Amino acid sequence: MSTDAADHEVASKPKSTAKFRGPIMFRRDRKPGAGTADRNLLDQRGDSDWVHTDPWRVLRIQAEFVEGFGALAEVPRAVTVFGSARTPVDHPEYEAGMAIGGALARAGFAVITGGGPGAMEAANRGACEAGGYSIGLGIELPFEQSLNEWVDLGINFRYFFVRKTMFVKYSEAFVCLPGGFGTLDELFEALTLVQTRKITRFPIILFGTKYWAGLVDWLRGSLQGQGKVSAGDLDLIHVTDHVDEVVEIITRAAAERGDIDTLGTEDKW
Repeated sequence: MSTDAADHEVASKPKSTAKFRGPIMFRRDRKPGAGTADRNLLDQRGDSDWVHTDPWRVLRIQAEFVEGFGALAEVPRAVTVFGSARTPVDHPEYEAGMAIGGALARAGFAVITGGGPGAMEAANRGACEAGGYSIGLGIELPFEQSLNEWVDLGINFRYFFVRKTMFVKYSEAFVCLPGGFGTLDELFEALTLVQTRKITRFPIILFGTKYWAGLVDWLRGSLQGQGKVSAGDLDLIHVTDHVDEVVEIITRAAAERGDIDTLGTEDKW
């Protein structure tokens, strides 16, 4: 094919027409026209299905971040305590949760939990009865109950990932009492973020050596034993049965970061 013929063939091909909806570009009529953004906002509409579309959900997600950041921005140094919602009030694990919450409050930390019953309630209650600041970050679930009565500041979230961001952003450490899938989810989320240096390293403490022994042995024998994690990765986890040791690990880490003097007191919260 001659150069003139090739140029003629290129020139004869239809050029795609670009259409824009805000910053989004469409070509070749793959997206039907839907009017301008102003028209879509101001026109009367009888159908409310638009509330459930993904673009609208983005605004809901944004609103949850704004509400969470706004409510927690002035909270002082805090520690998040996780644990099973199924822990009975008369169980030793409930007593341990209360002891941990109280000890953290007396050490100058606010206590954050998922705001539910069981171990979460225990930690909130311990902090509250010790005169500390008790925070509950709840989640909308089909079977979940309201925030427990020991929560001083409570926020209910629709989205797990927004709630997780609040736990990580406003915590100096994570303490995991015996729990189920939710506790494990938060535990491994934190380990992954610290391991990959997405967040500054902070203590991750498993309370209850007997309960966590099987998991820790598996991490050492299988994950570390087969080279799936580095030798130092398991050093991110502390395991203990002693409340005093929980507080000592957390306060020592805060001192090493040089921010122990910025701990708040109740009259500032």
